[in-house]
Amino acid sequence: MLGLKTDQEVLGELVRTKLPAVAALMDGHGVLWTLVVSRWFICLFVDILPVETVLRIWDCLFNEGSKIIFRVALTLIKQHQAFILEATNVADICEKFKEITKGSFVTECHTFMQKIFSEPGSLSMTTITRLRESCRAKLLVQG
Repeated sequence: MLGLKTDQEVLGELVRTKLPAVAALMDGHGVLWTLVVSRWFICLFVDILPVETVLRIWDCLFNEGSKIIFRVALTLIKQHQAFILEATNVADICEKFKEITKGSFVTECHTFMQKIFSEPGSLSMTTITRLRESCRAKLLVQG
């Protein structure tokens, strides 16, 4: 599970950089990324997003590598940032993260796939690798 925890922490660091208000909300309520995105990473969005969208994500995943998972997650969060920021407690935050995986934004897979390459901005494998190394090291120290 170290890889799973590492990638969830990497997402947290990316959100901290690209969407600081969401990161502040999560930190302010003591919500761990594991609580809201575990299924995204474990299932690679199966049973979370519509099948057509998942298949398009997987096409990109096999072609471009694991950074696609971060692009999808960041796009979902960025696109619904205002909605997420309405949350006032932990239960609210968890519910908001469930809701952002539904609706026309994710069912219109062509538009969604275009957004994952524009919304998150620059996201190189070098950055992902560097963050993975630092997050993994922190997790290993924590035990």
